[in-house]
Amino acid sequence: MHALSRATKLAVRGPQCAPLAPASRVAAVHAVRRRTPVVTRGVQSVAQTDRDTITRLLYSIGTKREVERYLRIFSSSSDASQPAKFAVIKIGGAVLDQIDELALSLSFLYRVGLYPIVLHGAGPQLNGIIESEGVVPDYIDGIRVTDAKTLQIARRVFLEENLKLVGALEKLGTRARPITSGVFTADYLDKDKYGLVGKITRVDKRPLEAAIRAGALPILTSLAESEAGQILNVNADIAAGELAKELEPMKIVFLNEKGGLFHGVTGEKLDVINLDEEYDDLMKEPWVKYGTKLKLREFKELLDHLPRTSSVAVISADSLQRELFTDSGAGTLIRRGYKLFTHTSVDAVGADRLRQVIHDRDPGVQSGEESVAGVLNELKQTPFTLYGDEPLDVVAIVSRPEGETPVMTRLLASHSGVMNGIVDNVFNAIRKDHRRLFWTARADDENRAWHFERADGSFTRAGKSLFWYGVQDVQEVERIVRGFEQKGRIARAYLPVGPSAPPHRAPGSGTRGYSTLARRSVPGAKRGYATAAAPAPVSTVPKRVALIGARGFTGQALTTLLSVHPHLELTHVSSRQLAGYSLEGYSKSAMKYSDLSVKDVERMEEEGEVDAWVMALPNGVCKPFVDAVDRGAVGRTSGSPSVVVDLSADFRFEDGWTYGLPELYSRDAIRAAKRISNPGCYATSSQLLIAPLLRFLQPSAGPSVFALSGYSGAGTVAGAPASDGRPTTAAKVTPEDLGGGVRPYALTDHIHEREAAHHLARLRPQGARFPLAFVPSVAPWFSGIISVLSMPLNEKLAARDVRALYEERYRGERLIKILSGVPALADVQDRHGWTVGGFQVHSAGERVVVVGGLDNLLKGAATQCLQNLNLALGYDEYAGIPDA
Repeated sequence: MHALSRATKLAVRGPQCAPLAPASRVAAVHAVRRRTPVVTRGVQSVAQTDRDTITRLLYSIGTKREVERYLRIFSSSSDASQPAKFAVIKIGGAVLDQIDELALSLSFLYRVGLYPIVLHGAGPQLNGIIESEGVVPDYIDGIRVTDAKTLQIARRVFLEENLKLVGALEKLGTRARPITSGVFTADYLDKDKYGLVGKITRVDKRPLEAAIRAGALPILTSLAESEAGQILNVNADIAAGELAKELEPMKIVFLNEKGGLFHGVTGEKLDVINLDEEYDDLMKEPWVKYGTKLKLREFKELLDHLPRTSSVAVISADSLQRELFTDSGAGTLIRRGYKLFTHTSVDAVGADRLRQVIHDRDPGVQSGEESVAGVLNELKQTPFTLYGDEPLDVVAIVSRPEGETPVMTRLLASHSGVMNGIVDNVFNAIRKDHRRLFWTARADDENRAWHFERADGSFTRAGKSLFWYGVQDVQEVERIVRGFEQKGRIARAYLPVGPSAPPHRAPGSGTRGYSTLARRSVPGAKRGYATAAAPAPVSTVPKRVALIGARGFTGQALTTLLSVHPHLELTHVSSRQLAGYSLEGYSKSAMKYSDLSVKDVERMEEEGEVDAWVMALPNGVCKPFVDAVDRGAVGRTSGSPSVVVDLSADFRFEDGWTYGLPELYSRDAIRAAKRISNPGCYATSSQLLIAPLLRFLQPSAGPSVFALSGYSGAGTVAGAPASDGRPTTAAKVTPEDLGGGVRPYALTDHIHEREAAHHLARLRPQGARFPLAFVPSVAPWFSGIISVLSMPLNEKLAARDVRALYEERYRGERLIKILSGVPALADVQDRHGWTVGGFQVHSAGERVVVVGGLDNLLKGAATQCLQNLNLALGYDEYAGIPDA
């Protein structure tokens, strides 16, 4: 998204499509209006080249079909009589601090001819000014008590923030009209209790529509007036809801810093919430409380008043385009949906209704290759289940003969079913009922990427594709396909005539198809081999980091990386022994070590002095500091709570902490996390070695890993003071101690053995545990780990098959390098990634040996920490990592 934002700047400022100056743009709009009786897209008409350029830029975040489909749908949502039907966008006060990114996102919509109604709050800004003027903010039931002085300040702040946003948009050549009054009429909510706080009674949309007809984005505040003319303060979220009830737009967008709603236990983003299906159960969840419960209740009340085609999206400003114009989406989307049905007879649905659906939507019927009667007659040949929603916007037919693999023979969706994501709901219901499934699609299907995303494997020939999930074994796929051929359950044109291709993903998978929101992961669903995530929108906003425990080798390595990071600034570095001495290896600014106490950390977090904490402390030491951050976060007065990355083993098994190994586990979870446990060095290499082979695991005899590590991994002790008295750090184990050899240690029950087995189980069906044997040794070189995996197999493989598994699993991973030969120390020492090679299979074909390696101070610690920081803070994952 950062690249897209840079491209946007070129598009709106650069020579290729120089925009009209504000005055000339106005003149052009008037000229067009004189030629045409009613023009609602005047700016678009005079800037078609501009629109085409921006549309092409949108292709970088989604497919051409996706972008053009959403542009067509959104553009058709409004007309001359109702120009404000596209979207209401509510901007949280904290997002206004990212005004450049925000203005770019809104300008993007303007440049493609879309005119959202923009309403903003200013809570954080108001709090800051109120406190500076000696007024203590007061809240009752979450509502700001507003007296005359508070209202006076609020009016000034709202106006200033409104004009800032309008100015930022105008600077980009985007016409915007400030609207600070005249839209909302209100009565007192409860004058005695809340003071000058209003409850909206009427919305006048005429000023908004007039702005759009004049070719400008309406930018309004949430202040209202009473019938007597008294200005009243109204919560911006409530004002946005009342505005949406009046306008009934397609989209209601809430921009916030977090970029969505998150599960209170796992920390994962909730991509989709279907209120009719999930609301009651969701409200019973123990983690749904306070603000989350209030938001969900407000969203349900709002959507209950709107057409089912309307939906709410909670998203960050820099992800707005991805949410609106791609099938993969980016934030949390909330919609009403419909309750789904499953029936085993046509009569339960209604024969006439089903016949009409098949007639209108079945591609075979529309092309003349099949008939409606023929499709219905097929249903009589085998037991089947019909899946769908009440208005039949989506109907799926699954053939399920007793003892045979089920086949989805039809998936028929209306326009509404596509736009509202009902297809995903239906497919998820099918997955719950069937642990494996085969289905077909034509290669010219405009939603073909949707099928690839939901499949574990596929086969395509002559414009026809066969998909499946729940079957990982190629030989099993071949057996099932032969059965389909023999019984005629799937047309031969879709079936492979020889051995099928191995399960794979379509290029660019990560799309969501049929929906404008990211698909929620399905319990038990397989990802296939590929784990590289689709590119995510990135931020470039500078952030501040505090490092506690900077004396050790890992702290020194991280300091060096932060010194060249484009966006992160190291503002505090703490070491009890080095307090008062200058920090070496950091070139952005002169710094001295401090000795931060637990109370210092709590105060800093409460006052918002840093955006992230890195704990580089020995095992068992950092909990008091983490507790201090937690306490400080409760009273934090500005910004969101800080991210904490812990490099010790203290929280790697804790609920509520996200395990930060991006190449194997959810990058989205890390992006959403505030508490991240950095994996251990041995555990990182062991997991990366074993993961591609998990489906070939022999349950009765688990894998074994033997690892050699440089002596820096054994820890540090205080060294002899420097000539200036400065304390120094020395290795706990030296080459002399080793006598030139290696020293095995912790021969059983090493904590990294338990760590690797614990987290790898997450990648197995039902989280099945398995035995893992791990034996480490310390070697006479400074840094670098060489790990050797020996693993019994549950079926025979060749060495080339093994290498192919690693290539598929780690395709697109920038920090993973695959070699033909055995990795040597030079391949891993001082490198920021993980290297694997030496793929060998025992002559019996039943045991595999693979060698992997990494630098224990880099990918095993500091580099991985920086990956996690980047993801959690919204940056490009590889920012500041050399040669990534």
